Amino acid sequence: MCGIAGWVSFDADLTHRGDTLDAMTETMACRGPDGRGTFVRTQVGLGHRRLAIIDLPGGTQPMSVSTPAGEIALVYSGEAYNFQELRRQLTSLGHAFQTDSDTEVVLHSYLEWGESLVDHLDGMYAFAVWDEREQKLLLVRDRMGIKPLYYYPTPDGVLFGSEPKAILANPLARKVVDTEGLRELFAQTKTPGWALYKGMHEMLPGTLISVDRRGLRERTYWRLRAAEHTDSRDDTVARVREMLTGIVDRQLISDVPQCVLLSGGLDSSAITGLAAERLALRGERVRTFSVDFAGQEENFVPDEMRETPDSPFVRDVAAHVGSDHHDVMLNPADISDPAVRRATVGARDIPNGFGDLDSSLYLLFKAIRERSTVALSGESADEVFGGYPWFHHEPLTRVQTFPWMAVIPPLSLAARTDHIEPGLRKRLDVGAYTADQYATALAEVEHLDGETELERRMRSVFHLHLTRFVRNMLDRKDRLSMAVGLEVRVPFCNHELVQYVYNTPWAMKTFDGREKSLLRQAAAHVMPRSVVERVKSPYPSPQDPGYAAILQQQVKELIAAPDAQVFALVDRAWAQAVVAQDPAGMTVAVRAGLERVLDLHTWLELHSPELLLD
Repeated sequence: MCGIAGWVSFDADLTHRGDTLDAMTETMACRGPDGRGTFVRTQVGLGHRRLAIIDLPGGTQPMSVSTPAGEIALVYSGEAYNFQELRRQLTSLGHAFQTDSDTEVVLHSYLEWGESLVDHLDGMYAFAVWDEREQKLLLVRDRMGIKPLYYYPTPDGVLFGSEPKAILANPLARKVVDTEGLRELFAQTKTPGWALYKGMHEMLPGTLISVDRRGLRERTYWRLRAAEHTDSRDDTVARVREMLTGIVDRQLISDVPQCVLLSGGLDSSAITGLAAERLALRGERVRTFSVDFAGQEENFVPDEMRETPDSPFVRDVAAHVGSDHHDVMLNPADISDPAVRRATVGARDIPNGFGDLDSSLYLLFKAIRERSTVALSGESADEVFGGYPWFHHEPLTRVQTFPWMAVIPPLSLAARTDHIEPGLRKRLDVGAYTADQYATALAEVEHLDGETELERRMRSVFHLHLTRFVRNMLDRKDRLSMAVGLEVRVPFCNHELVQYVYNTPWAMKTFDGREKSLLRQAAAHVMPRSVVERVKSPYPSPQDPGYAAILQQQVKELIAAPDAQVFALVDRAWAQAVVAQDPAGMTVAVRAGLERVLDLHTWLELHSPELLLD
């Protein structure tokens, strides 16, 4: 897990631009606190920041190899979980290795298979290969989009980086944000390729891009495919159990301390139980971490999002598996601290408005990093197995928009737009844009002949989640974890598991009348009964009205500042009305609006973008 950056210019000599490459690379020091390196030749510069996970002394990057026809160099972020199998295969083909790192295995995979190396890799990764033999750059991103990668075409080449900030450190990239960028920012539909800044693009998951003197070409090497599912229910449960056991086992490979994120829900508890089972075979004890808010359990009140507090279930799981458990307890002052907001907005490069969801996750990761370098997470199980409540409420599967926007209060159209300056709101027309994106996303779904209406509808719902919703969640987890130098692995995003479960019939996914039936049955043997029977509960959020009061005070201070640039984007009258409300009665959606205002203000201060609002 690392940060990569680079610059290809076919009309310039980059050997004299090492300072610029250094600046691009250093923007991602948090992603790689253990080392840095650059590779500079006439037409290319590659930069790398390293977080050492496997083969601590031997995995230094950029990594290169000389051939009779020219050098080949690699900068790599992520993990190839099958690198040991690939190493054995490549050794049998005549390759010799100097290190034990997965990076060298990826480099030799390119030497052996060229662009077809993508067909051999299992993992989360984003990497760049410079092939001097062909004067060509190859950019590759993993199938599910777990690791980020951005690029910015230039007149004679390309800039790229794990994060936008790396690209923006190059003077060739203008920090321009126009209405097209803002439209998606407020819509939050995760439009493929969108990167906020004009001229910049997020590389699509499951794609590779080649850049040479002829230009830039993109090819998709993996996407969700519709296929007939022929396994019985018992065989499907057994197959899911077998796959998950193997996936967790491979993702526990590390030369540094590791742990599991435990929320007390089905997803994280399944990963915890499977990890404990595998580690016990090695004579090791699993380490777990949870986040909660001071007084939340004692004063918990069921609401539209959560029926039960997490803490009792966390304790049940920790006791069941005998984990070395740590609770990270937060309070309103912690998660509303402006310094924490600057850290989260800076990490994400965009003002997403996730507020306490981002700040609490960042603080959890920061606490974990003091004891572990790698963490396993239950992220994406809801999207893969169908865990969200709206999967199971027929009217919500028929809504003519992204289902989550019809259910989650902070993602409703009003919550996403009411705070926007009225003239800008009209020009952006976020509602029409959202409808267009929904239609585009639906058109991408591949169906099987003979599917029932129910199966077609549910396939579409799953496809929307796996190609739009989950990408937001994965980006959030990557950015906030890497901001503190923590690698988070997501076993449920294994592409073979995703493809297998995606094609399992809806009736089989809900065979016991509950959400995530397959996962519940496949992992029941490693979890306490209380968790096996628990209903879905989302990531925790503070119920203390003191948090909303702090947000109101911070927005009041913005209103009082005559030169606050944020009001070029935000409706001042809306803000004035909201800060006058009783914080105890504030809805989740309105509170989210305050958080978006504060995120926008922080982003403008940190990045000083050039806004083109006409």
